[in-house]
Amino acid sequence: MKKHLPTILVVLAVIVILIGLCLPSITLVKSRSNSTRQRNEEQQRQMELLHLKMEYLHDRDLGRGAGTEPLGGLQQPEEPTTSERYADIHDNPFVRVNEAGGDASTFAIDVDTASYSNIRRIIQGQQRLPPAAAVRIEEMLNYFPYPYAAPTAQAKHPFAFATAVAPCPWQAQHLLVRVALKGKVLDRTTRPPLNLVYLVDTSGSMNGEDRIGLVKYALDLLVDQLDARDSLSIVTYAGNVGTALPPTPGDQHARIRAAIAGLGTGGSTNGEGGIRAAYAAAIAGHHDGAQSRVILCTDGDFNVGISDPSELRKLIEQQRASGVFLSGYGFGRGNLQDQTMETLTNHGNGVYGYIDGQKEARKIMVDEALGATVIIAKDVKIQVFFNPTEVAGWRLIGYENRLLRREDFNNDRIDAGDIGAGHTVTALYEIVPAGIDVPAAAASDPNPFTSDYAHEELNIGQGTLLQLRLRYKQPDADVSTLQEVPVPSTTSAMDEDFRFASSVALTGMLLRKSPYVGTGTWAQAASLAGGALGSDAQGLRAEFVGLIGTAKGLK
Repeated sequence: MKKHLPTILVVLAVIVILIGLCLPSITLVKSRSNSTRQRNEEQQRQMELLHLKMEYLHDRDLGRGAGTEPLGGLQQPEEPTTSERYADIHDNPFVRVNEAGGDASTFAIDVDTASYSNIRRIIQGQQRLPPAAAVRIEEMLNYFPYPYAAPTAQAKHPFAFATAVAPCPWQAQHLLVRVALKGKVLDRTTRPPLNLVYLVDTSGSMNGEDRIGLVKYALDLLVDQLDARDSLSIVTYAGNVGTALPPTPGDQHARIRAAIAGLGTGGSTNGEGGIRAAYAAAIAGHHDGAQSRVILCTDGDFNVGISDPSELRKLIEQQRASGVFLSGYGFGRGNLQDQTMETLTNHGNGVYGYIDGQKEARKIMVDEALGATVIIAKDVKIQVFFNPTEVAGWRLIGYENRLLRREDFNNDRIDAGDIGAGHTVTALYEIVPAGIDVPAAAASDPNPFTSDYAHEELNIGQGTLLQLRLRYKQPDADVSTLQEVPVPSTTSAMDEDFRFASSVALTGMLLRKSPYVGTGTWAQAASLAGGALGSDAQGLRAEFVGLIGTAKGLK
C-alpha cells in the first residue's frame, strides 16, 4: 500500500485538477440551459397571449352581414373612434320673413345617405351616441325610400312634387311642411349605357374584412347590373397607382370578378394620383350616349400627395369639367374620413354612401343601382318663397352645408346636387304661422334698424303658404329649366310617409341635441315611426324604430 501511495496521490491530484478545469464549463452549460428554458417559457407565454387575442378578434362581430357572422347576432362593442373626421355643422336657425331676404330659402338638393348608415354603425356597434357633427338630418331623411308618385312618361319635367302641410309634432303652435320630389323611373332597358371606373383604395389602412373585403363584396354585386353596352375599368391606388382591369365590356362578368377577387392591400395612400388616373381612364373610355362615372371606394385617408379637403375640392372641380361624375363609398371604422369623402362627392357631381355591412352593400349596389349610377338631372336647386301674410318665420331642418344664396338659384354657373333615376328627395320646413312669435337664433339680437321688410311682389294668391321652385339641368345640358308650384296653407293629418319623415327629423335633432327640438322626446320619435311602418319590404323602417330604442338608453 505504501509502495503505491505516491501513484495514488498523483492520480487524485490529476482528478482534482480536471474537476477544477471542468466546473466553469459545467456552470456555463447549466446557465445556458436555464437561459434557453426561460426564453422558451417566454415564447410560450407570448404564443398563449397571441392565441387569446386571435380568439377575441375571431369572436368580434364585424357588423350586420360582415364576414361570415350571422345577421342579428350579439355584437361586441367596438373600440371608440379615434381618428374619424367630420365637418362641424350648426343647426339652421329660424328666419323672420320680415327681415331682408327672409322671405326666401334656397338650397342644393342632396341624395347622400352616408350619415345614417354611419350613425347606425356607431349606435349599434359601439353602443354609444354619435358625435353631433356626424349627424346630417337630410341624409337621414333621404336614406329611406318613400313611395311618392313618379312623373308620368308624358310629363314635361323629370320630377313630380309631393308636398304636404301638417301641425308640427314637437311644437304645437308651428306647422311642418314637407317639400319632396320623385325623379323619373328608368329600368335596365331604358337606361343609357354606362362607362364606370372603380377607383379602389388598396393602401394598408384598407386591410380587413370590413374594408377591402366588403369593397370586393359590394363591387361584385354591381357586376350583375352591367351588360354589353357598358364598360368597366378598375384603378387602384396605394403608394403607387395601378390598373387592375383595363376597360372591359360589362357582360364579361367572369373577367371582371377575377380582377375584383385579386384586389389586395398594402402601402401608403396616394389618393390624388388615384383620382387623376381614374378620371383619365373614364375620359378615355367614354363613348357616345354613355354616362361616365368614377366610383371611389375608400376610408378617405389620403396621406400622399394632396390630402387637405380644400385642395382636394379644387382638384375635383377641375376634373368635373370633363363631364365625368364622381361617387364615393366609405368603408371601415375608426378611421373614416367623412369630411374628405363628403367634399369629394359634393363637388364631383355624385353621391356619398357609407357601407357598414353586406346588407347595406346590397341596398346600394342592387336595390338602388340605377339611382346610384344613372343621372336624370344635375345641378338641382330648390327655392321657396314664403307668403308673408301666412308665415312669420321658418326653419329648414338639415341641409346646413347645402345652403345657397338667393341669387344662386338663377345662376347656372353655381354647382348644385344631382339626382339619379327614381331617387326621392325630402326636405322639411318648420313654419311659424303669422301672428306667432318667431324663436330667436341662439346668442343673437334683433336688428334695431329693421322693421317691416318691403317685399318684392310675389304674386301669391290668397290661401297659399309658399311657392315651391326647382331648377335643374339635363345631364348633358348647361342651361337650367325652371319648375314651380304653389303650396296651399291648408293643413291635414300626416300620412304614413310624412309621419315617418318627421320621426327621422326629430331623431336627428335629439342626436344633435338641437336647441330647436321643442317638446320632442325619444318616446315621441318612436311612436311616430312605429305607427308609420307601411309596407317596409326591406325592413328599414322597423330597423329604425329599434335604433331609436337603442339610442334612447345611450349617453
